Amino acid sequence: MIRFTPIALLALAACTQTPAPATADPASGAQCDATPIQKLIGQAGDPATVESAKAASGARTLRRYESGSALTMDFRPDRLNVEVDAGGKIVKLSCG
Repeated sequence: MIRFTPIALLALAACTQTPAPATADPASGAQCDATPIQKLIGQAGDPATVESAKAASGARTLRRYESGSALTMDFRPDRLNVEVDAGGKIVKLSCG
């Protein structure tokens, strides 16, 4: 049987790391704003449309995914997320 003393628990707790908050790259000043591109919802999520949405939002990076896909939970303020349905139409545009 393993016993954990309060000191052992404190030592284990001290080993955990808290992730640093994500921030935009200060050198580039890149920050995504999905507000001006919300009019694209319902349109085809083809590469040309998605790239123009990226440029209009000010995002440096892009993530296009189908609804229900598994995604990482990392927050990137300079990333545009484009969610498309099974037919390839844009259903959601967000930053992060």
